[in-house]
Amino acid sequence: MPLIERLTIIGTGLIGGSFALALRKAGEVGTVVGAGRSHENLETAQALGILDKIAPDAASAVKGADFVLLAVPVGQTEGVMQSIASSLEPDAVVSDAGSTKQDVVAMAQRHLSANLTRFVPGHPIAGAETSGAQAARADLFNGKNVVLTPLPETNFKALVKAQSAWQACGAKVSIMNASQHDRIFAAVSHLPHLLSYALVDMLASRPDSDLFFNYAASGFRDFTRIAGSNPEVWRDIALANRDALLTELGAYASKLEELKAALSTSDGDALKKIFSRAQEARNTWAKQD
Repeated sequence: MPLIERLTIIGTGLIGGSFALALRKAGEVGTVVGAGRSHENLETAQALGILDKIAPDAASAVKGADFVLLAVPVGQTEGVMQSIASSLEPDAVVSDAGSTKQDVVAMAQRHLSANLTRFVPGHPIAGAETSGAQAARADLFNGKNVVLTPLPETNFKALVKAQSAWQACGAKVSIMNASQHDRIFAAVSHLPHLLSYALVDMLASRPDSDLFFNYAASGFRDFTRIAGSNPEVWRDIALANRDALLTELGAYASKLEELKAALSTSDGDALKKIFSRAQEARNTWAKQD
């Protein structure tokens, strides 16, 4: 018997689709049902073998499911929770794949009270600039981190089931509280996206922007790769983690002022110290991969 007999995925895109494909490959899922905003995308998912069935709406999709994954943008999560709350099976484990967690926990407390003990918030640290069912692949989570942020009320068996499902996908699972998660990812994920978007927008807004982009090379491409990500998704993430992100923006602005001061005074030693510390830290981190 597979770990999950009937899986429902709300939002069958890169993350949701890859979750289903990985579980299929591991032999840990039976029937997979999907629902989402785009019927065309759902049909693509079914044609690709991600889904067995397409449900007309989220409420219908979760009926009979023993595991439900909400793989929609953070801004859509609350509406989905509201729509499925009365249709969930009493023993269904519900999880999500959002990049912020404190807001998702608050949503669940408002709308999933009957299933709160079986709600396991999650965040797979994997992705790409591509989206939709056609971007899904079974190996997306191999060796990647997945963070689970269970509530104090979360049932231990529900947590184990969610953890086992992600491990079956090849992921490395860690557990922390929602506040710690949001503070960490504001710095290492959300802030880099804002900076990348800001740099590209700054250059694109110039009347001679073509001149700059014509000469941009690999360094610019590497730094701005994530500016190709879905704007709707990252708008929602930025607003959802606003407080932690404002703190990190303030810290970054202070570091920029430090660099500005060193440049203004032609202080090469100060610049070299900052660059050297950053190089050492970056190289140490890179060796961990």
